[in-house]
Amino acid sequence: MDTKLMGQALVKFLMGLLIMGILLFLPAGTFAWREAWLLLGILFIPMFIAGLIMMRKSPELLRSRLNAKEEEGEQKTVIALSAFMFLAAFITAGLNFRFGWVILPGWVPYAAAAVFLLAYILFAEVLRENTWLSRTVEVQEGQKVVDTGLYGIVRHPMYMATVFLFLSMPLVLGSAISFAVMLLYIPIIAKRIRNEEQVLEEGLAGYREYKKRVRYRMIPFVW
Repeated sequence: MDTKLMGQALVKFLMGLLIMGILLFLPAGTFAWREAWLLLGILFIPMFIAGLIMMRKSPELLRSRLNAKEEEGEQKTVIALSAFMFLAAFITAGLNFRFGWVILPGWVPYAAAAVFLLAYILFAEVLRENTWLSRTVEVQEGQKVVDTGLYGIVRHPMYMATVFLFLSMPLVLGSAISFAVMLLYIPIIAKRIRNEEQVLEEGLAGYREYKKRVRYRMIPFVW
């Protein structure tokens, strides 16, 4: 087992957990926030398990995702907008809990947690189907078009999964205001997809033909 890769993955995992905790509990002004602990659990426990599986079965995929650095200028803008969106959504959720601005019914966080976990499973299936899946927009050496499984239904099943993941997160926290903030992810991901498809059309053999066979980007019969 690659101990260096394991150490790198563990450091990033713990840093993500720490940052997420700060963004949630600091504006909330307390650790006694059940929904925040629920979100941390359903987010980081499956992430830890998935990291162990990737470490064992696909270390190169794990390494590429850990070391990804975006080179496309347009995608850097997308990343910056996404980061601002997440900051605003999580901080707002904490403030909403502290001051009780908008209170959702108690069943909403648990229903949203179920949606989140189902989306996590969908995301894991996408990772299994596409070994060239990267966090950055690029064409890798030896990459081929994947057109089976979920990729035979929509062209971007990973982004479809992330829409469900990200839109369910503020509802797990019980924050309708944060949900409204997270809706910004839809135009942000649409911008990323348009740029990504341009890159793939130019650099990936067979992608133009694949677009003709699979018409929909993320939502069958819609878009």
